[in-house]
Amino acid sequence: MAFRQALQLAACGLAGGSAVVLFTAVAVGKPRGGGDVDTRAAEPPAWVGAARPGPGVWDSNWDSTKRYLRRKVTRQNTIFTARREPLSLINLRKRNVESGEEELASRLDHYKAKATRHIFLIRHSQYHVDGSLEKDRTLTPLGREQAELTGLRLASLGLKFNKIVHSSMTRAVETTDIISKHLPGVSRVSTDLLREGAPIEPDPPVSHWKPEAVQYYEDGARIEAAFRNYIHRADAKQEEDSYEIFICHANVIRYIVCRALQFPPEGWLRLSLNNGSITHLVIRPNGCVALRALGDTGFMPPDKITRS
Repeated sequence: MAFRQALQLAACGLAGGSAVVLFTAVAVGKPRGGGDVDTRAAEPPAWVGAARPGPGVWDSNWDSTKRYLRRKVTRQNTIFTARREPLSLINLRKRNVESGEEELASRLDHYKAKATRHIFLIRHSQYHVDGSLEKDRTLTPLGREQAELTGLRLASLGLKFNKIVHSSMTRAVETTDIISKHLPGVSRVSTDLLREGAPIEPDPPVSHWKPEAVQYYEDGARIEAAFRNYIHRADAKQEEDSYEIFICHANVIRYIVCRALQFPPEGWLRLSLNNGSITHLVIRPNGCVALRALGDTGFMPPDKITRS
């Protein structure tokens, strides 16, 4: 079993390239102490899940799917979460003993993903941080320029984007409005799940940012729900590779990257993202995940790059 897990990890690592190796070292590394830094690992909240793989072990059955169970007594549909590894979606107790392995192989093939999902996570552009209300935190003139540059960059890739999903916060909506002009015909959907927040207590902690503990539980559960809802391998019915854009916020993107790569999620604050940057995740049919780009703004002139 250990040898098989090692092979799975090696395969995923090769798919991710050097970026995965680099950020593994960053995310797993612990502080050496000194000063007032607390080196104890933060306890993950319940929604992260207790069955996290140990260091160096890739869990190939990491992603969730919604399934509907018909209850005969009440005649209602119940939604429950299952994993996407084909074997976990099959009720082996119902297997026909006579047909044996052939039937099992056929049923497994029915649940296997065939397509690759390309997830483009875009951070909103620069905005007026001094707005008293969320609706007043609109894009700055430079932020609007950044969104134009990001839209041009996405359009230049020549990909057939399937959809744009964006946060319902003002700065994300305005960024989406500008980017959408460069991607005519691509449908867009707004969601509260991708709003900015505090996903999980960072480790090591920082002195300049300490939200109330309740915020981690309120925001964290929502951002984790966004991860489970949007970040997973393709559905078995999907025949062609998909290219999807998610326009949201730095904290949300950083947390999603850590969860998708199975790095300790407490390390999210160690990653840094520029305004209007592009992060590219690839999810293979076998569940392996690769990070093609993290916070890319190489398409912007140096004087247009900000991180506010």
